[in-house]
Amino acid sequence: MAENVTIARPYAEAAFELAKSAGALTAWQDALARLAVAARDPAMRECMADPRLSSATLTDLFLGVAGELTPEQCNFLSILVDNRRLDVLPEISALFDELKNAQEGTREALVTSAFPLTEAQLDKLVIDLERKFGCRIKASVQVDPELIGGVRIALGDQVIDASVRGKLNAMAVSLKN
Repeated sequence: MAENVTIARPYAEAAFELAKSAGALTAWQDALARLAVAARDPAMRECMADPRLSSATLTDLFLGVAGELTPEQCNFLSILVDNRRLDVLPEISALFDELKNAQEGTREALVTSAFPLTEAQLDKLVIDLERKFGCRIKASVQVDPELIGGVRIALGDQVIDASVRGKLNAMAVSLKN
């Protein structure tokens, strides 16, 4: 949701600056990811919406499920609780990941393949993508047999569809026109 991203951006930027100054980008990324998972949980969302729960209780609930947090991370969580912004934790986590990747000159790619890829195939694909985009690529792979064959690669808002399903769809569109 666009407004959630707008609300989350200053929090993500503040967390990023705190993490960068402490040299703890990965630790913050992990902590925010755990908090985001907790914020997505239906039972936790119910608690977040309950006006009878105090800020301290909500903070304790999140601390109970998020695991070890540094004092700075606990303070960050308290600020989110006090400002009733726990619902944007998934967006904060995603924006933090983007900032960290930009800092490191890395982009994340989602590779969807019709069949499981071997390590060698994935390595070659990553090398080709790094050459094309001029940056390091972190690839995650998922298998979708409906692609029939080939791969579909998503890098942010860019999509490279080299799947048989994509080619068939393109052919069907051109035949209809």
